[in-house]
Amino acid sequence: KHLFFFSGFGPFRQYLVNSSWEAVKELSKRGLGENIKLQVIQLPVVYQKAKEQVIKIWTTLKPLLAVHVGLASSTTALIILEQCGKNKGYHERDACGFHPEGASCMLDGPGKIESAINMKTLWKNISVEGIEIIFSRDAGRYLCDYTYYTSLYYGSGRAAFIHVPPLSESVTADFLGKALQTIILAMLEQCGMDHV
Repeated sequence: KHLFFFSGFGPFRQYLVNSSWEAVKELSKRGLGENIKLQVIQLPVVYQKAKEQVIKIWTTLKPLLAVHVGLASSTTALIILEQCGKNKGYHERDACGFHPEGASCMLDGPGKIESAINMKTLWKNISVEGIEIIFSRDAGRYLCDYTYYTSLYYGSGRAAFIHVPPLSESVTADFLGKALQTIILAMLEQCGMDHV
């Protein structure tokens, strides 16, 4: 079995239920076929703790791919496929009131790291009924971007980041879980891993 790792985030600000974690839990119920073992974790909205957990995932579990899911508090219901993680510009404080030293993720790391997954191709080839999917090269310089960069750095690019909208009447956890499943299966196909 191939190990795939998924993370969502815990509560923050007004979001007492974080849709990213709900979506990841739903996905793990659905699975990705019998050859793929899914492991999921909820990351805290705290730079240092999230970073430690992500490093631990790569050093101890060594998954084939890590997919991180975050909440994008946009007013429109969008799923956003993020292509790269950025190293600098982390001035916004986390749930504990901290921001990283030097406002950067890795003091000696490259300015940005691209995912080995071609998100643009994925975006062009995929559709999920009932929600718009967009492609992005800027994950927002907060915990999402920070986590993504860390994961790309330690996972040599074998990471992906997907932003999901907050839960609503039309966007339920069940709906997001289904949407994630569709996206990840397309991702596997792109990597030539649809037959693993």
